[in-house]
Amino acid sequence: MESDRIERLLEKYFEATTTAAEEQELRMYFAGNGVAPHLRAYTPMFSYFTQAKTERFTRQVPLKPRRTKVIQWISVAAVAVLMLGLFLGNQYREQREAEYAYQQTRKALGLIAQNLDRGTVKVARLSEFEEAKQKIYKN
Repeated sequence: MESDRIERLLEKYFEATTTAAEEQELRMYFAGNGVAPHLRAYTPMFSYFTQAKTERFTRQVPLKPRRTKVIQWISVAAVAVLMLGLFLGNQYREQREAEYAYQQTRKALGLIAQNLDRGTVKVARLSEFEEAKQKIYKN
C-alpha cells in the first residue's frame, strides 16, 4: 500500500507537481531501510539531494580581474579608430561634394560664356548697323 503511494508521488515528482511536504516524504522514504526492491534505483538520487544540501563551497574565489586594463585600452583604441574614421570620412565626403559643386559651377559658367560670345557677335553686327544708320542720317 505504501509502495503504491510512493509510486504515485514519484510520478508527480517527475511531472514537477509535488508539494514541498510530498518531496520531504519521498526523501524520508528513500533515506530509510524499508525501500521496495523495484524502487531502489531512485535511492541514490534522493540521497544525493539530501547530501547536496549540506555541502558548502569553502574555497576562496579570486576577485581580482586580470585583463581589465588591456580590455579598457583596447576599447579606448577602438573608439579612437572609430572617431578618426568618422572624421576622415566626413572630410572626404565634404571634399567630394565641393569638387562636384565646382564642376557644376564650371559647366554653368561655360554655358554662360558661350551665350555671351554669341551675344557679342550680334552686338558687333548691331554696331555696324548703327554706323550705317548714322551715315544715312548725316547725308
